[in-house]
Amino acid sequence: MKLSTLRNPFTGALTATLTVALVLTTPGASSATPRHDPGHQRLEPRTHFVMAPDGSSGARVGGEGIPDVDSVKSTIASYYGDTGDGTANRTSSPYISELHRIQRDQQRYLHRAYERAVRRGEKPALVFDADDTTLMTYDMEVAAMHFNFDPDLQDVWVQDERFPATPGMVDFVNDAKDMGYAVFGLTGRNADQEEATLGNLDKVGYTPFDADNFFTEWVDPGDQPDYIDCASDDCTTVEYKAGTRRHIEKDLGYDIVLNVGDQWSDLQGGHADRTLKLPNPTYYLPSPNLPGKHEPWLAPHRRFTMKPDGSSGLSASGEAIPNIDSVKSTIRTYYNATDGIADKDASSYISETERLADRWTPRLERTCGRLDRHGEQPAIVLDADDTTLWTYDMEDAAMGFHFDPDLQDVWVQDERFPATPGMVELVNSAADAGCTIVGLTGRNADQEDATIGNLEKVGYTGFSADNYYTKWVDEADRPDYITCATEDCTRVEYKAQTRAHVEDQGYRIVANFGDQFSDLLGGYADHTVKLPNPTYYLP
Repeated sequence: MKLSTLRNPFTGALTATLTVALVLTTPGASSATPRHDPGHQRLEPRTHFVMAPDGSSGARVGGEGIPDVDSVKSTIASYYGDTGDGTANRTSSPYISELHRIQRDQQRYLHRAYERAVRRGEKPALVFDADDTTLMTYDMEVAAMHFNFDPDLQDVWVQDERFPATPGMVDFVNDAKDMGYAVFGLTGRNADQEEATLGNLDKVGYTPFDADNFFTEWVDPGDQPDYIDCASDDCTTVEYKAGTRRHIEKDLGYDIVLNVGDQWSDLQGGHADRTLKLPNPTYYLPSPNLPGKHEPWLAPHRRFTMKPDGSSGLSASGEAIPNIDSVKSTIRTYYNATDGIADKDASSYISETERLADRWTPRLERTCGRLDRHGEQPAIVLDADDTTLWTYDMEDAAMGFHFDPDLQDVWVQDERFPATPGMVELVNSAADAGCTIVGLTGRNADQEDATIGNLEKVGYTGFSADNYYTKWVDEADRPDYITCATEDCTRVEYKAQTRAHVEDQGYRIVANFGDQFSDLLGGYADHTVKLPNPTYYLP
């Protein structure tokens, strides 16, 4: 079946219009009344989140309290003016507007600071990071890497000098030089990338940078400068950058008036009169601060407001958008995942889903048994992915949270998915108590046999081909009971009308289970049960 909700091939985010509720009044549609759960659950995603940047929040919050990774990608895309191909708008976007406001504010400071330094007989200087401070990496991060950093591919982009200038920064840097400031570059790129980085900076219009004022990180330990002191063999970002700034000030005799970077680790450690953080929600590079150095103001936001459709990126500042790397770390903590593989024994996710199953299993046993004894035909409806079958390892380890339909089909046909924790017992207990088990999935008809085989393999006993609904592949195979507003049916149109059809067969759907709100919207169930899933969003 063709749906209007599709994962974007570049951002991995979703493009769709959410149908909030569906009342079937079209010709040929079910005459049943679309019942709604009377009150314990709002069928819409959360919009307010508290998230620590290091991912530790995943051990404390429920799945609905973690920003959904697809919604975060959509929000970032809106912020950069990315219309879906993974490239940033170069002329107009909220990101560009925010940078211009920052630059205007800093220009006034730089004039005053320069005059003050001259009066004092000092040598004023500015320090700039490279990536997303002077050169913009968005197109590489999203279109080329899909938010999954690849150092080999990054080196190709660096050596080919592919990066555009960060909006507004060429004029900002060149004007500072013309004002009289000494300008230094200080990047985490390595020494083998220095020549290409300087070439790229020159290509896009920067005039101050040269080999004498541009610092890159050494490749061989023997090349570590004498002025860099590190606590271990592997220097942290702050040790390297703060040590280099100390060298500029103490050894070269400059006063660093302003230190500019897109990462907090570019700014920590002192040795600058003032720091300037440029917005960048596309990656997060943390580093411990220097021993005894306490700079609590140099830290990411922890509270966020984000709508699920990505529209918050049109109005929020970059720092107010959940950072994609922090979101992934939080999700991995929630699933207790190592190398993209979820812990199958213990995690916050397992605890939450098993509590949900423990709460609903006895309730379903009582309801299914009572209705069955009274001659009714009780049923429960269950989605597949992350409702009965657990896709985390595919989403993270195999796909890096960037959906690949061809790879997904390999996993489906190979029946690789484990059961969602707690759900085998719930489903089998409901079946034993008298409920018919109905499967209703967004997987397509070509995947039906493998899906039912996977369900049987992991221990489900109630599913059968007669009561398992998959999406049609060819439009000619769309069932007569499905009527859609346009040629492309939405998820809610498909799923709600299928539940209506189930009830037209004489069943009473006592509970509808799904991990997406679109699994649950549209009525035709006594109760809706939302399972947690921050790994993708299908509106």
